Amino acid sequence: MARYTDAVCRICRRENVKLFLKGDRCYSDKCAFDRRGYPPGEHGQRRGRKTSGYGIQLREKQKVKRMYGLSEKQFRLFFARADRHKGVTGTNLLIALERRLDNVVYRLGFVNSRSQGRHFVKHNHFSVNGKKVNIPSYLVKIGDVVEVHEKSRKIKSIGDSLDAVVRRGIPQWLELEKENMKGVIQTFPVREDLTMPMLEQLIVELYSK
Repeated sequence: MARYTDAVCRICRRENVKLFLKGDRCYSDKCAFDRRGYPPGEHGQRRGRKTSGYGIQLREKQKVKRMYGLSEKQFRLFFARADRHKGVTGTNLLIALERRLDNVVYRLGFVNSRSQGRHFVKHNHFSVNGKKVNIPSYLVKIGDVVEVHEKSRKIKSIGDSLDAVVRRGIPQWLELEKENMKGVIQTFPVREDLTMPMLEQLIVELYSK
């Protein structure tokens, strides 16, 4: 599957919001978004550029898609499922994205970015309810126990991420047992738990055309 392989800091600059795609670096003075808070490219600093309604909707979709590290096909599948379920489609979409295993291990502090979470999940470093799961898109359920596999607990980057998790905080819908390197899904997230600036209604409008 095709993946974005260019410098990820360009994504934050393109979307004009810090997406925390590089973990701890995003909190340091090395963050490219803080140092160059304008779009990348030769004409990134020009002003007065007009954006159409469609363009605004597209940028919002691209921002959320890139934040969670999904391809266009994956994102459309998540949207289609959200649209079939009862409730508000946009909220359903964000909650489903939050339930992805690669996002959950990031939220619990086992990794310092979603991309690292995706990589570690694929390499069998985590288990769910005692069984290895190597599918990043696996959707956790209430009561699931996500933990670092016994043989993976000595990996330095996992320990470093857990030490730094206080900076990011643990969402209320998750419970972390730091000493045991495991977390429990207490409930599903609600819209108020998602503090990143996301206007999901624009995505719904985009796909409803």
